[in-house]
Amino acid sequence: MTALRGSVSSAVLSIGSNLGDRLGYLQAAVDGLKDYVAGPGALSPVYETAPWGGVEQPAYLNAVVLVTGQRSPGQWLELAHTLEQAAGRSRETRWGARTLDVDLIVVDDVRSDDPALRLPHPHAHERAFVLVPWMDVDSAARLPGHGRVSTLLSTMDTRDVVRYGALELSP
Repeated sequence: MTALRGSVSSAVLSIGSNLGDRLGYLQAAVDGLKDYVAGPGALSPVYETAPWGGVEQPAYLNAVVLVTGQRSPGQWLELAHTLEQAAGRSRETRWGARTLDVDLIVVDDVRSDDPALRLPHPHAHERAFVLVPWMDVDSAARLPGHGRVSTLLSTMDTRDVVRYGALELSP
């Protein structure tokens, strides 16, 4: 990894929920970021999407948050896990239902094959529920190793990614 611990970095976080107060859990994640980011960042609209991964479960609400802060890639991942734990996330079934899922998609142009922190996220290029909201907040977005997000989306069926609502991004 190329980013130093504690240096300023920019990250793309994908947030999702399909249990309980889905919109409330997403808003709690956004609110939980306030103390860790420099400035308000950017927040996509919320989309309702079908579950990914083959496990039968309710539909998800998904959004993307662009953040900048004095954090290393590992610290961004720790923060993602902290937000999930605050929402009562249970990790019993891989790709199963959850109150809150916070995925670290990219941190600047950092690439890592470390099993504990793979960057960019190894499945982001396959997930319309990540790429569609990401395009809403950064039309020039690039996924390291895969190219422009707009190009990736041009080959995907995005009909099941339906705009749902909005969250508030407060300073």
